[in-house]
This record gives sequence, C-alpha cells and structure tokens, in this order.
Amino acid sequence: MSRSITLRRGAAPLFLAAAFAASAAGATPAAPAPTPTPIPARTICTIAADAASGRVLVEQGACADRYTPASTFKIAISLMGFDAGILQDENTPVWNFQPGYPEWGGEEWRKPATPARWIKYSIVWYSQQVAKRLGQARFQEYASKFHFGNEDVSGEPGKHNGTEGAWINSSLRISPREQVEFLRKIVNRRLPVSAHAYDMTSHILDLGAIADGWHLYGKTGTGSPGNDGHYDASRAYGWFVGWMEKDGRKVAFARLIQDQEKQSTTPGVRARASLAADLPGLIAAGSGTGHQ
Repeated sequence: MSRSITLRRGAAPLFLAAAFAASAAGATPAAPAPTPTPIPARTICTIAADAASGRVLVEQGACADRYTPASTFKIAISLMGFDAGILQDENTPVWNFQPGYPEWGGEEWRKPATPARWIKYSIVWYSQQVAKRLGQARFQEYASKFHFGNEDVSGEPGKHNGTEGAWINSSLRISPREQVEFLRKIVNRRLPVSAHAYDMTSHILDLGAIADGWHLYGKTGTGSPGNDGHYDASRAYGWFVGWMEKDGRKVAFARLIQDQEKQSTTPGVRARASLAADLPGLIAAGSGTGHQ
C-alpha cells in the first residue's frame, strides 16, 4: 500500500533542514554543474571556382549531394521577380505583414518589407508573395530555365504548395557544385533574365568589403533534412553562397554546414562568418594548386 506524505505549512522536510544547518555551519556548497560545450557543426562542403573559366580553386568535402537550398533560393526568386516586373528596385514594392504570414524571424518580419529588407532579414513571407504573384506555372518555368538543382518547385508531396516554400525542406534540392554553377551563370549573365534583374539582384546581395581587398556578395540559408516542411534545429543545415570580386576577378563559392545539436545561432549565419574569414586564404592557396 502506498502512503502519501503531507507537509504542514511552515514545516520543512528533514533533509532541507539538515542542508540549511550544514550551510550555516560553513559547509562548502556543491559547485554548479559545468555548462556543456556545444558540439561544433560539421562542414559538409566548401567549394569555390573562378567565375570566368569555371576552374575549381578549392573543393573540400562531399559537394555533389543535393540538399534543400532554403533561403539561398532567394537569389533565384529575386531574379524572377525583377525580370517579371513584380519587383521594381531595392525599395519597391513595399508589402505589409499580414496575420497568418510566417513570423518566426521575429519583429523584423512583422514590419513593412522592401526587396532590400527582404534579403537583409531573409523574410520568408516576402519570397512567398513574389512566388504567388508569378503563379505556379511561371515559377516552375523559371526554375527549369535556370536549371536550378533538381528544378522541382512542386512543394510538399500531395499538397501542391510550391509557391508556399518548395525551397525550404521540401521538393527543391541542389548540390554545392550546382550552386556554384548557378552563381557563375549570374556573374556571367547567362540566364534568361533582363539586365535590370541582374543589376538589382547584385545590388541587394552586396555585403561589402572583406579581407585581402575582396568585395562580397551572397545569401545565407538555413534548413534541415526531410521534404515535409518540418524544421529540425538539432540537424539544421547552414548555407552561404555567392561570389567575390577583386581587381576584375570574380570567384563563385558555396559552403554548407550541418549542426549536430541545436545551437543558439542559426547555421546559415555561422556559415557566412566562417567562409568570409576562410575564403580569401583558400582562394590564394587554390589559385596556385587548382583542385584541393
């Protein structure tokens, strides 16, 4: 038979009283448990190629496998939107947040958004609005003409929701190698879009100067395995893709990392920080030796 123990108001269990007495007598309290050291993300791939010739300057890791592009696909959506006239310039159109829109990005996602703010804060609902204004058929046509990864923007299986987020843990997949080839087409203007689309997309991707005189353009992306739209923070992918320019030379790049446990910052932001620091040195080494 089990028995319940009732504590009278104002009474303390004996073990608490004993602990208090020991503390009052000068006993040393137990040290707090150490904070666990986060397990670092693993780097799946780092790849960079000369944009003009296509010569690979560095390739480290498994760069041929396909993954969700996540918000790196905003580069492609930007080209589509400016080419189709849905987007006009960095400040136009201004669209307002509406109830029901994705808002997990916090307060910045709930403010009125422009193309420049869309890229800066990686606002998912702005991407959705561009895609919806294109319509599924034209959205698919652009993805196919761009030869972007597997070109599948149909969305989650059976849901026909491609314009809602085919690029986020869903049907669309691309490898780091394919990212670099797509970026080379942008730099060399070999996609079927207008000059204005190239100009404006480059403008809103501009991240400024970094080490060794390079100028950086790029976009982060954060996603996870699976194709049902579900985000698993404990296995999250982090992308950083783009290109760098220096003295007329242009280099396209991609880095993909994966967290091994949930972290306090998004892996896309960490991929950007690490690659911006690493890439000038990797390119300098790769320029002399070619493939690594």
